[in-house]
Amino acid sequence: MGAVPHGQPTAADGPLDAAARFITARALRHRPLSGAVGAVDLDDGRTVVVKWGDGPDAVRAEAAGLRWLARAGAVPVPAVHGHDEHWLIMDPVPDGRPTKQGAVRLGRELAALHAAGAPAFGAPPPGGPREASIGRAPMRNVPGDDWPTWYAEHRVLPYLRTAVDDGTLRPREAAELERLCARLPGLAGPAEPPARLHGDLWNGNVLWDADGRAWLIDPAAHGGHRETDLAMLHLFGCPDLDRVLDGYQEEAPLADGWRERTGLHQLFPLLVHAVLFGRPYADQALAVARAAG
Repeated sequence: MGAVPHGQPTAADGPLDAAARFITARALRHRPLSGAVGAVDLDDGRTVVVKWGDGPDAVRAEAAGLRWLARAGAVPVPAVHGHDEHWLIMDPVPDGRPTKQGAVRLGRELAALHAAGAPAFGAPPPGGPREASIGRAPMRNVPGDDWPTWYAEHRVLPYLRTAVDDGTLRPREAAELERLCARLPGLAGPAEPPARLHGDLWNGNVLWDADGRAWLIDPAAHGGHRETDLAMLHLFGCPDLDRVLDGYQEEAPLADGWRERTGLHQLFPLLVHAVLFGRPYADQALAVARAAG
């Protein structure tokens, strides 16, 4: 599906051209939705979503991530029709609203998604690139054997260094976070196998269909610790989060102390946001380090 049937595309290709390369029905019209995302109406009555990517690695990573999550047969994700180096073509998610029952179901399905596993911490989805992204920020998928070491080396410290270089964090403040990274093996809780993570599970990437069931979009999928997805849901909010967690715990109880570890798992997204958006997120990361003692 990743090959281009009619020759290599160019950046000048529009969304109708992109849809035509992967859909047998004729593309009739394009409707912008938000940012780089639009809807293309087809002559057979269907609609597909067309998304412009920030380079071939970003498009390939998202397509591979969606397919990897779909193979778990757990939380629904949009079906991918195809992609090239600029465009990703996928199904839309039906519009709806969250429900309390849907929140519990999301928790159960997230547990099943995580249980599908990954080859290693940091492992990319099959066919996905090593150099991926989370939102507009780079994210390197480098496999590791134990979560605390991998998380510090490939998630926290690279963004910590960038935040210092940009002047968002002072060197003495960065030292506090470096000391926390050194202590992670004793703070991370019991060892767990690598989970299949969505990887960017904030509220905006959880959509609800007409039946109140949650769908996941825009993954930064990789192998990681299952508490990381849950910590990001907590960081940026999710409807009926307590019910989501109840459903999760019914299917796959979390290890004792997971609530106290939430901040550790939030360090990566906080530092990503500090680099992208500035000091307030750096302050939150520092608060995590100081709360850890």
